[in-house]
Amino acid sequence: MEQGKLIEFRVQGERRLAVAERPEGKKDWIVIDAGGQSHKIRPQRVDYTVDGNYEPSEIDSFLSEVKPFLDPSSLEIAWEMLIEDNETVTPQQMAELLFSDQSPATCYAAHYLLSQDKIYFKQKSDHYEPRPASQVAEIQHQIEVQAQKEQEKTEFITHLQQALAGEKIQWSESDRLRLESIEKVALQTNNASKQAQEILQEAGRKCDPQGAFQLLVDLGWWSKHENLFLRRSAYPTTFSRKVLDVVQPRLQSDPTEVGDRLDLTHLKVCTIDDESTTEIDDGLSIEYLDDGTAKIWIHIADPTRIVNPGDELDLEARRRSTSLYLPTGMVPMFPPELATGPMSLVQSQICSALSFGVILDESGGIQEYEIHPSLIKPTYRLTYDDVDEMLQLGVQNEPEISDLAKNSYLRRSWRKSQGSIQIKMPESVIKVKDNEEVTIELIDSSPSRQLVAEMMILAGQIGGRYGTENNLPLPYRGQPEPELPSEEELLSLPAGPTRFCALRSCMPRSEMSMSPIRHACLGLESYVQVTSPIRRYTDLLSHFQIKAHLRGEKLPFPREELQEIVYSVSSSSYEATLVERQTNRYWGVEYLRRNTDCVWDVLVLRWLREDEDLGLILIEDLGMELPHRFDRPVTLGERMEMQVTHADPQRDEVRLREITEAEIQATT
Repeated sequence: MEQGKLIEFRVQGERRLAVAERPEGKKDWIVIDAGGQSHKIRPQRVDYTVDGNYEPSEIDSFLSEVKPFLDPSSLEIAWEMLIEDNETVTPQQMAELLFSDQSPATCYAAHYLLSQDKIYFKQKSDHYEPRPASQVAEIQHQIEVQAQKEQEKTEFITHLQQALAGEKIQWSESDRLRLESIEKVALQTNNASKQAQEILQEAGRKCDPQGAFQLLVDLGWWSKHENLFLRRSAYPTTFSRKVLDVVQPRLQSDPTEVGDRLDLTHLKVCTIDDESTTEIDDGLSIEYLDDGTAKIWIHIADPTRIVNPGDELDLEARRRSTSLYLPTGMVPMFPPELATGPMSLVQSQICSALSFGVILDESGGIQEYEIHPSLIKPTYRLTYDDVDEMLQLGVQNEPEISDLAKNSYLRRSWRKSQGSIQIKMPESVIKVKDNEEVTIELIDSSPSRQLVAEMMILAGQIGGRYGTENNLPLPYRGQPEPELPSEEELLSLPAGPTRFCALRSCMPRSEMSMSPIRHACLGLESYVQVTSPIRRYTDLLSHFQIKAHLRGEKLPFPREELQEIVYSVSSSSYEATLVERQTNRYWGVEYLRRNTDCVWDVLVLRWLREDEDLGLILIEDLGMELPHRFDRPVTLGERMEMQVTHADPQRDEVRLREITEAEIQATT
C-alpha cells in the first residue's frame, strides 16, 4: 500500500476504485474514491492494484479507458486457447493474450473480466486457471436453465396480469406448473411453496386456501363451482394415452365371432333405464316354454369379451373401481367409446351378454336357473316412464312387461318372507347443466323401478348360488343381522320417512367376503353383484370368475389374489362414493342458496343430540337431509314449514328458520 496507488476493494459486495491517501494508525489506510468519499481499509481488503500513481479525480477517466475492453465473450476465446495445455494466467498475461497490450487499463480490464467470470476460469491465489470443458458445459447449461426460468417467470407475470384484466390467455406449459402450485394451496394438500407464495403476493391475494381458490377463479383457470372434492381425490378424470391406444382395436371386435355362446337373439329383449343413460348394461326377457312356464332371462352386458384380466383396460378399471356419477356429468370406468359402444346392450344390434335364466316357484323362490355367455339382440330401449305407462294402460301386445312386473312383486314378497328389510327414504337426482343451471328431481319408487331392482337382485342371488354350489371365490356381498328397535318403539313413530330413518340408523355396514355370507337387508343367503360390469369393477370380477368356470377354464383370480384386489377396489370405491356424496351435497346447498325465497315442507326425522335440541330434518320435496337446531320443543315426525336464511356450499353451511302461520297467511 503506497500513497497515490489506485486500488480496487469492495463496499458491501460492490466493486469500488479509490486512491490511497495516507496510513491511519499501524494497520489501516485512508483511501479516497471518485466521489471524494474517504474509506478506512486494511491492505488485506485490496483486490487489485493498478500500476502508476493517480489522483481521485482521474478515476473516472481511467474507467473510461477500461470500458472498451470489458467484453465477457473475449474470455471464451482465451479459454479455448489455454484449455489445451491447462495453463494458468495472471491478469497481466491475460491482457497480453486478449489485447496484445499490458497498459494499466488493459490489465485492469483483464482482472475485471476474470474476477467476475463464473464460467471459464477459477482463481488460484493470484493466478486464474481454465475450468475443465465438462465443467464449463455444465455451468453454461445451468445458466441457460436459470435464464429460461426467469423468462418463463416474467411471461407468467404478464399472463397473470392480462388474465386478471379480463383477457383470454393461452397458458403455456410452464404457466400450468405455476398454476398447479396455486391449486395445491387451494386444495389444502400441503403448505404453500415459495413459488406459490410469490404468485399470490404478486396477485395481491392472501396465502391461504380461499385466496388461492379465488385467484384461480378470477384467472378463469377454475370455475367458481370447481369440484374440489374430485380434485382432492385420486380419481382420474381422463384416460392415459396408453389406455386410449387400445380402444380402437377393441372397437373392431365382433360379438358374433366369439364361440360357445348361447344364441338368444330370437328373444324379445327390453332395456329399461333413465332417458339420459348411455351405458346400457342390462336387459330383460321372458321366454314362454311349451308347457306354459315363463322363464325369466336377465341379460347383463359382457365387457369381459373385450377386456382380459391384467390388460390395460382391466387395470385402468381396477384403479377407478367404479364409474363416477356427479350432478355435472358422469366420469366412466371404461373409455366412453367402448362403454357406450361394444360393451353396451345397444338396441337392434347383436350384443354379447352373460344371461341368467330362471324359473320361479309359486312363492317366488328360485326353482331352477342357468347361466350362459350369450348373444342377444335388444328389441326395445324403454325408459322407466315408458314402462310405468305400459303397466298403467295394461298394454296387451307386450305381455312380457306385465309378467315381469308380476314376477317382481312375487320376488319382493318372497324376500320379505326371508327376512328382508325394506327402507323407503326419499331419493333425488341433482343435475347441473353447463356448470350453472341446477335442478333437483325426486326419484319416484315407481313399479318400473321396483321391477328392475328386483330383477337385478334376482341375478345377484343366482350368481351367489352358482358360486356357492361350485365353491367359487367371488366378491360376495353381505350384511350382518341388525338389532332393530322393538315393534312397540317403531309403532310409536309416524309411518313413513321418520320410521324408516329409525330402521336405517340400525343397519350395519355391508361387508365383502370371498365366501358366501348372508345379506340381511336383502333377505338372501348369498349375493353377488353381477349386473353392472361396465360401471362397477367388482361386478366385472364376478363375470371373469363365473365365465371361466362355465367354460371349464382355470379361474383368472385365485382366492388370495381376489381378496387383495377386492380390498384395494373397495377402498377406491369408498373414496369415489364419498366424492359423489360431497358433490351432491355441494350442489344441493347451492340450490338452496339460489332459492332462499322458497318455503319448504320439512319433516323431523330423528335426534342427533336431543339435549342440545339438534336434530335431523328432511326437506321432502328435495329428498335432502340437514342438521337443524330447534328453538322450540318438537316431536319426531312433526311437520313444519321452513325457509333458508343462509347457505354456503363451499363451507357446507345451511341455516333455516321456521315460518309461522301468520307469515304463511300474509304471504298467501
